[in-house]
Amino acid sequence: MSAQPRKILMTCALPYANGYIHIGHLVEYLQADFWNRFQNMRGHQCVFICADDTHGTPIMVKARELGITPEALIAKSFDEHTKDFKDFQIEFAHFGSTNSKENRELCEEFYKKMSAKGHIAKRPIDQLYCEHDGMFLPDRFVKGTCPKCGAKEQYGDSCDVCGATYSPAEMKDSHCSLCGTPPVKKASQHIFFKLNDFKNYLQEWLPAHTAPEVSKKMMEWFAEDLRDWDISRDEPYFGFAIPGEEKKFFYVWVDAPMGYVSTTKQWCANSDSSFEEFWKNNQSTEVYHFIGKDITYFHTLFWPALLKAADFRSPTQVFVHGHLMVNGEKMSKSKGTFIAARTYLNHLNPEFLRYYYATKLGGTIDDIDLNLEDFVSRVNSDLVGKITNLASRGAQMLKKKMDGVMSIPDTQGQKLITMAQNSSEEIAKHYEARDFTKVTHEIRALADEANRYFDEKAPWKTLESDPAATKQVLTTTLNVFRILSIYLKPVLPHYTAKVEKLFGEKPYLWSDIQKTLSNSRIADYEHLANRIEPDKITAMLEESRALNESMMKKTVAVKTPPQTSEKTAEIEFDDFMKIDLRIAVVIEAEEIKEADKLLRLKVDIGGETRQIIAGIKAAYSPEKLIGRQVLVCANLKPRKMKFGMSEGMVLAAGEGGSDLFVLSPDSGAKPGQRVK
Repeated sequence: MSAQPRKILMTCALPYANGYIHIGHLVEYLQADFWNRFQNMRGHQCVFICADDTHGTPIMVKARELGITPEALIAKSFDEHTKDFKDFQIEFAHFGSTNSKENRELCEEFYKKMSAKGHIAKRPIDQLYCEHDGMFLPDRFVKGTCPKCGAKEQYGDSCDVCGATYSPAEMKDSHCSLCGTPPVKKASQHIFFKLNDFKNYLQEWLPAHTAPEVSKKMMEWFAEDLRDWDISRDEPYFGFAIPGEEKKFFYVWVDAPMGYVSTTKQWCANSDSSFEEFWKNNQSTEVYHFIGKDITYFHTLFWPALLKAADFRSPTQVFVHGHLMVNGEKMSKSKGTFIAARTYLNHLNPEFLRYYYATKLGGTIDDIDLNLEDFVSRVNSDLVGKITNLASRGAQMLKKKMDGVMSIPDTQGQKLITMAQNSSEEIAKHYEARDFTKVTHEIRALADEANRYFDEKAPWKTLESDPAATKQVLTTTLNVFRILSIYLKPVLPHYTAKVEKLFGEKPYLWSDIQKTLSNSRIADYEHLANRIEPDKITAMLEESRALNESMMKKTVAVKTPPQTSEKTAEIEFDDFMKIDLRIAVVIEAEEIKEADKLLRLKVDIGGETRQIIAGIKAAYSPEKLIGRQVLVCANLKPRKMKFGMSEGMVLAAGEGGSDLFVLSPDSGAKPGQRVK
């Protein structure tokens, strides 16, 4: 162990307050929690902070859909997120929110310093604007073809295929992700951070603060000048207003990483600690970020440059991890493998996933695979069958068949205990490197040796003939199990708390590994881990599939929330008479596979056929519409959409999604007949 305790601040990427925590998110939060708990067990001061990421247009639009305020939405997410984290035994020193006074003040402080030093530029840009929804489109509300590699259906800020970043206006075949309408370009004055001012600094900083494979990838951007970064957004926008600017707001990626700093400030205020020591002085403290590889660009270029501009220290290291696959594929909502944290908790012990992720995480940026068959096998075979089995057999025999008091190890047993203790620094080295795969490998190897010893000694055979020797075997077995539990404590904290209770000890520190128990009484054995039954996995997947189907049906993009207290604006009779309502019959119908809500219809309105793209997919299968008479608005101006020209509108009623029904005339109506 280090002679001088370290002061460590560590963070995870902030979960977005627009959705639930799922098992893909947990890859990051769990590995960070392992590392945090390990550092504190070693005697260091490790402060693990996080916060909800609460700003941006998606929050505003989601709140509008639900008919609540953005503040109410983020409060709901905060409660759900913190409960999920707690139930997965993730231990934050403080969990905050980016929608805080401290975060707003920091954004303003950073901006003033950037402006004063000449790192800010202002110029008009052509921005994408959706005339249908009446708003400038944020990056994630534009989809289209990547201008770098040509990958289709990419978001408007970055490409998931090649990793390129760009502005939405640079995309090809762009369309509004809400309604599918191709946006128009509209000029707007924007504010930019001059990232290229920090090119030389970043070229030196990257290799020293990221893994070689990360810095090598990021250095590709330095072949040319770094482009200015647009840090402003137009209203409507839920976020912090930019000081001195009219109707301009900080882009969410400005105030989101700022949340690391503001949450630290909140923790420092509550714990009487020095904020400057963590974010202004890089001599006595360490700062680490745990992030996914999809947000590396923001954390290794923009963020260190912002910190440098505002005279704050940069992270000691940015730890980047890969994505989660399930059964070798991307998580799938239709297959039920896009699993919410709460859905998992409804069926399985959280420590099973903690243990399994530990067996897969090797401290690299490689993706990891949650193979559900392997998950069941590893938990049942390793955690229950090998490790827990030592305590189950040893403690129950000592307590039920003998007097419940340990003696001393025999000679062979002492060698086994010493071998387990001597693995301490090797396992600590793996923990420090975040190579949890090697941690669990070492622990399983020691468990195998202990089980081999127990089986060779066969204490159940000598219980009556040689109780003293039997007790020595049980004492050895329980001592080794205790050491393995201490090694596992960062991964399985609640499990190890039961072990502490079994042996009547205080919460374990890493130094407790070197202690050997002798002549001490144990408590009644409490079951530590039960086997996973396959039907639990099936039930979890079924619930997950049903949840995702339900959420997809409820996700209906609307322009305004339901209004119960305001009257609909009145129109004149002449206005109503302008609408040409006709009876039509559906002669063709097909699903638009690339869209969640749209069907492509061909309708006959009396000797004339029209193509209409209708958002009724959740309520009707195409075959049920063919031959059906519907009511259409025939004089609606044709609208070019991503999926083709729509030459009218099918009238429907209902709340949206599956709760929709198209309006049909009584029997006897004829195609083309005008409705008056």
